[in-house]
Amino acid sequence: MFRRLLPALAALALFGTACASEPEATPSAAPAATEKITLGFSAWPGWFPWQVAAEQGLFEKNGVQVELKYFDSYTDSLNALATGTIDANSQTLNDTLASVAGGAKQSIVLVNDNSTGNDQIIAAPEIKTLADLKGKTVAAEQGTVDHYLLLLALRKAGLTEADVQFTPMLTDAAAAAFVAGQVDAVGAFAPFTSTALQREGSKAIATSADFPGAIPDHLVVTKDLLGRDEKSVQALVATWFDTIEWIAANRPKALEIMAKRGGVSVADYETYDKGTTIFSLEQNREAFATDLPAQAKLISDFLVSTKLVDSAPPLDGLFEPKFVQAVQP
Repeated sequence: MFRRLLPALAALALFGTACASEPEATPSAAPAATEKITLGFSAWPGWFPWQVAAEQGLFEKNGVQVELKYFDSYTDSLNALATGTIDANSQTLNDTLASVAGGAKQSIVLVNDNSTGNDQIIAAPEIKTLADLKGKTVAAEQGTVDHYLLLLALRKAGLTEADVQFTPMLTDAAAAAFVAGQVDAVGAFAPFTSTALQREGSKAIATSADFPGAIPDHLVVTKDLLGRDEKSVQALVATWFDTIEWIAANRPKALEIMAKRGGVSVADYETYDKGTTIFSLEQNREAFATDLPAQAKLISDFLVSTKLVDSAPPLDGLFEPKFVQAVQP
């Protein structure tokens, strides 16, 4: 699984070494884009750099007009891309595969990050192990990444979803229900993990760190956008790498921007650092060349076997590596 094969480069981590006195990153060369596009994202630390890009004018420096649209509900962002309401979205590989299996026409053009601990199954104090979930009520957002993590964790413990009382809820509502004692465990991603852990004595009994490579996150675009405006897609990809450089050089300001977007304190936001591994340009190129197709096949097989999708999604055209290949370091 490619998270193990592609270790993080510390200099390009989300919270890279502070160099506040350094000048802003020089944008990568990108041809001028031709139209305004709508880019969606939601509450995940690996996607908040888009907010930095918008506030620092990095889209404009790469010649692309972007309407950045934030979704309070991750599921709503998935639906918006699947229906063509937006042109691009940041979302996980398994959720992209589920959308494609349902008929959506989408392509992955960038690896934002891998979840390395920020997706968690958090349980009440009396639940010590995954096996203790048997017969308990567990809430998660149905059909999305933390539902997938729950199924992986249950399988590791020799259980299935039938062994628990699964309660489908939006992630923010699921975390709140757990804190209120309405469910025994919850599957959640940061920053909602911080909410869930407010329940006294609660703890994570499984995280994405236990399943290396299972939850990669991507910039995904509609095939319609690819067909009509590749220049904008190239500019989006170039902007991402310029943004990561800017964050590394301006850490305090970047943290303020991202924490504000996440609705948490800077101190809380910094705790998400180790749980999100941002991919460098080199890591992107290697992932597209070697590991993403294999990982997609593994996830696809799992989605079918657990009946999250009716049939395996077509993988032809799912990955478009030419955009990361064209970025100039």
